Amino acid sequence: MTATNPYRGLLPDLPAFACTNCGHWQRWPAPGPQVCPVCADVRNALPEDGFEFVTPAQADALVTGFCRPTAIAGVTEFGTEPRFGLDSRGWVIESDAGLVGFECAPWYTADMLAQLRRMAEVHGEFEILAASHVHGYGALWQLQQELEPRVVCVGVRDLEWTKAFRVTWPADDELELAPDLTLHRTGGHFPGHSVLHDRRRGLLFCGDSLKVDLDEAGRPVALSAHKAFHAQIPLSHGELREYLTVVGALDFGAVATPFELVRGVTTDHVVHLVQRLLSGPPDAAPVALADL
Repeated sequence: MTATNPYRGLLPDLPAFACTNCGHWQRWPAPGPQVCPVCADVRNALPEDGFEFVTPAQADALVTGFCRPTAIAGVTEFGTEPRFGLDSRGWVIESDAGLVGFECAPWYTADMLAQLRRMAEVHGEFEILAASHVHGYGALWQLQQELEPRVVCVGVRDLEWTKAFRVTWPADDELELAPDLTLHRTGGHFPGHSVLHDRRRGLLFCGDSLKVDLDEAGRPVALSAHKAFHAQIPLSHGELREYLTVVGALDFGAVATPFELVRGVTTDHVVHLVQRLLSGPPDAAPVALADL
């Protein structure tokens, strides 16, 4: 692992607090924040019973962690139980440049961190950490602190959400993070929202550019796209055209949102979804996969 993180001393020496409603971590003077900026944003739901925040020690006592291989070789899923916040997943991808993390779990227990270090001994250093947008950050700040990756990458237009950690590589519209792993800005859901395309595996880490509806067996049955899912605000036609230009050029047969990895959602499905949404008034309703 990297011996010294030159950015460690540049973060504010303030305690971290997580919103129990969405899981967003922020650094704040004690006794802690009063409002979560992510929940207060139009793209997330407000907590009906008011805001509550927990410390790292409290989060560690609330959850247990898991890691498991996915249906796609070389991609491992990290998560927590029971549900905490938005219940995001952290994807760890094996590459020729070592391990690449995309999105993060809400919290990383000591066992999860130990597993990440064991994986680094086998597959190469954990040098690169990135996320699509704030709804996938999870405990990204914790991985930066514990594993000291050389690169922490977020879209430059979303820097306002990164107060808990330090971005070392703000990404513009396209950035190759590792061989066959390229970050592409789609915008739309958030101005800096980005997807990660794994060319080798035909996999798109799509962030919240897509909402995938699953049946009881976990198979994809419908797709939708939103500016704000909870409020059901659709994307504008201009945002959809920009999205189509980017994603339509990428070849994939599976997608990984911040919450699940799903086989059987393809480039053609997404292109047909966007074309359908462009053909009439803006709409956020799911469209059956069979109709795409």
